Amino acid sequence: MSLHLGIELDGEGTHPEAWRRAAHTPDRLLTGRTVADRVAAAENAGFTFASFGDSLLPPGADGGPAGRIDAVNRAAFVAATTSTIGLVPVVGTTYAEPFHTSSQLATLDYASRGRGGWIAARDTDPRVARALGRSEVTAPADLAREDRDAIAVVRDLWDSWDDDAVIRDYATGRFVDRDRLHYIDFRGEAYSVKGPAIVPRPPQGQLVVFGVDGQTDPSQVDVVLVFGATPGDIADAAGRAKDRGAALVFAELDVALGAATPAPPSGRLSFAGEATGLVELLRAMDSHVDGVRLHPAVVDEDLPVLARYVIPALLRAGVAHRPVPGSTLRSTLGLDRPANRFRAERLAESSR
Repeated sequence: MSLHLGIELDGEGTHPEAWRRAAHTPDRLLTGRTVADRVAAAENAGFTFASFGDSLLPPGADGGPAGRIDAVNRAAFVAATTSTIGLVPVVGTTYAEPFHTSSQLATLDYASRGRGGWIAARDTDPRVARALGRSEVTAPADLAREDRDAIAVVRDLWDSWDDDAVIRDYATGRFVDRDRLHYIDFRGEAYSVKGPAIVPRPPQGQLVVFGVDGQTDPSQVDVVLVFGATPGDIADAAGRAKDRGAALVFAELDVALGAATPAPPSGRLSFAGEATGLVELLRAMDSHVDGVRLHPAVVDEDLPVLARYVIPALLRAGVAHRPVPGSTLRSTLGLDRPANRFRAERLAESSR
């Protein structure tokens, strides 16, 4: 087995003072050039995917960067300038409209030629609701319901177009076969969605959906992100997620390389030290998880070391997996292309 490696590229890094050690002036953080350069460096290094954190809180209110551009927009911006790396933004499930989430992510998958993913994360801070002028969702059961329903609706909307629904018959002026579009007819406790989607089925059929351990039902997602203070804790969490139906399990890992000061505790496994030590840690984790998402303390300091030393060492040892051009994120992760649910149901009915 070989590890799939992801890297979080939100802001300057997880350390509160990472901005002081950035390789650019503060006014360059929110520029497209900075995002594109970092994603290009991650792709050239051989990372499987780059993720983009997000929050609806005012700048700096969540302890993150003092400003940020919407995660889906950042991922879409670099889609055309990359060729192998997966692009995985965070989009909340608590207050975001799932119809819009479905459309945004399907568009990202088209822009990236099948390299899109989605980290489905709960919005647990009541300030998010106030920023949107929405009623707060705080009860655990209600947060779980919103998470479950949002993922179900987004997935059903991706399936609401058959793969061959777009026909582009210029002679007759018919571009879509309406018989190959489907109502999803979702009715939940808080809202209902009729469908179908306004964007054709994504190139991957379904984007790769990442869920957070302890928040998302593992059977609803493709990858579960697990936490733990020690490698043993990670192994235990991964085992539990697999038992509950997780297809793939990725560990969350904070990284501060060289003499860098590690970020404050986050609940994730943390490594601080030299590149050789990180290589040994990742090699030891290979038998417990399918991948690791790295959270650098200072992006502009840690990413070059990861690219120059860590990933090449893992590739030589046969531990890391390097994406190949033309692959979708699903195929890179070894996930099958899912069948269209509505088409499968119709075929089943016609065979009776």
